[in-house]
Amino acid sequence: MAQVDKKAGLLRKSSASRKPLKEKVVLMYDEIFALEDPAKNNPRFWEELFLMKVNLEYLEGKLESLDGDEVMKIKDNINSLFHNCIQALAEEHQIKVVNALQTLCALLRGVHQRNKSTSGFDIINMLMGFDKAELRMKALMESLDAQLCGDRSHSLKSLCFKLLLCLVTVTDNISQNTILEYVMINSIFEAILQILSHTPSRIQHGYDAVVLLVLLVNYRKYESVNPYIVKLSIVDDETTLNGMGLVISQALSEYNRQYKDKEEEAQGGFFSAFTNMVGSMFIADAEEKITVHTNEAILLALYEAVHLNRNFITVLAQSHPEIDIVSTPSVAAPTMPIAPLGTTPPSLDMLASPELPLDPNLQTSNLLITFLKYSSIVMQDTKDEHRLSSAKLCLIILTCIAEDQYANSFLHDDNMSFRVNLHRMPMRHRKKLADKSLPSRPLVCAVLDLMVEFIVSHMMKDFPMDLYVRCVQVIHKLICYQKKCRIRLHYTWRELWTALINLLKFLLSHETTLLAKYNIFNLALLVVNLFNMFITYGDTFLPTPSSYDELYYEIVRMHQVFDNLYCMVLRVSTNTGQWKEPASKVTHALGNIR
Repeated sequence: MAQVDKKAGLLRKSSASRKPLKEKVVLMYDEIFALEDPAKNNPRFWEELFLMKVNLEYLEGKLESLDGDEVMKIKDNINSLFHNCIQALAEEHQIKVVNALQTLCALLRGVHQRNKSTSGFDIINMLMGFDKAELRMKALMESLDAQLCGDRSHSLKSLCFKLLLCLVTVTDNISQNTILEYVMINSIFEAILQILSHTPSRIQHGYDAVVLLVLLVNYRKYESVNPYIVKLSIVDDETTLNGMGLVISQALSEYNRQYKDKEEEAQGGFFSAFTNMVGSMFIADAEEKITVHTNEAILLALYEAVHLNRNFITVLAQSHPEIDIVSTPSVAAPTMPIAPLGTTPPSLDMLASPELPLDPNLQTSNLLITFLKYSSIVMQDTKDEHRLSSAKLCLIILTCIAEDQYANSFLHDDNMSFRVNLHRMPMRHRKKLADKSLPSRPLVCAVLDLMVEFIVSHMMKDFPMDLYVRCVQVIHKLICYQKKCRIRLHYTWRELWTALINLLKFLLSHETTLLAKYNIFNLALLVVNLFNMFITYGDTFLPTPSSYDELYYEIVRMHQVFDNLYCMVLRVSTNTGQWKEPASKVTHALGNIR
């Protein structure tokens, strides 16, 4: 049988003796793109169309080749195609439903691709006619809701999610996608919750459901009342929240596992032997080979859940056997392209097994631990804008957690101790910490370790000021809770004090360069205020009197840093300039230390 040229819709190419032979469905598409009504001479045209396999490449390519004026000439036929697709979704014949869903995807993508600069209202007019848009979209959303909630096959539900994700993501800026106004009116929120609360459905479609939900939550969230935000904030069903947490946890765990596999692969073999032979000068090069493509969709879902729904905080602490150490990599279907590390949903095997066989060597984990490990990977490299944004989102999530009373209670609970193996940036002056040497400690220790690690490893020319401010603020919120509740945390506080002092030293050394870009006095004030808290209230939360002695020893030992800081802020505050007021605040704050 001749090879089909899908792009051109040819079953047989033309030759000297034969005309080109086109697929029947392609000939029918050509009738739609003609000026006349395709059903005029064939009343069964639409019924026959949806019985034939869709040629997505040809249909999308044809639509992309037309500009706005050309689409308007065949607007009636495009409107009829959209309308008949919606009608086909109500058919009992599953083949018709599948073909209608695929045709709608091609129609949405094709029309938007060529008309990106066109207003949302014109796009709606091209697709379904502005006068009938509300009716058409109501019918579409009701059909999709029925498919997702009904007893349909998993493959059909998967196509429904693909169509909805296509509908949501056809524009670069989701808030400019005017069609979503109809998705706001005709909510599918309950259908998404049903998928997440039902285990077999969550295993198959949980990832798509969570991504779709977080995208809808972010539609014009600051411009108007978004019903998905309101509904998500009041969800209190434990099964649904656990289902959402499990999807997020497994996606992050899959990423952590893939990263760990790549890290071990990079450290093994001839390359490792070669670097060991010549020393540690190539450590950075070896690390760069581990490509980190972060999963922003899942990270954003975690942020929205923690930020909007206080009931979700309980999900963070729910323990389960650690799943990111299982070395069973998922095998992608041969027809699917291989996506960058971390951007693919977790394998169905992983989603299907939230409960793993208990093993004496298996560590207990939870969503928060998985997120902390993920954050430790993301925060290692913040040199480009993309990774910088991911690290910022991680710190914003940690800020939300550090501000929550219940989250703080389980973070500081001595009865909830875990061994958290955070990823640390390779540095020549320190050895890699062995995983087995880590003790079990309250989770707040892991959070503080992550913050200290960030402070130590990012003092560089391209200084991430915003991330440093957020990092120190997280530490401040945790210590405020310890002071308030008089919790004496057994932590190696000296590492934190040393990191903070070295940060002040870095700000002093690069004063001229940094002041040209940032208000360094704001960060300096946050650090000085932390030391003031330790000095003034340390007796309420430091574990032993010797810890207090260590604090004073460090301050006295590094007094030159504080003296230099005082001289610098005094000089700036006594001169007129834009930094006079923030510098004077640091001057006053230093009085307690000096």
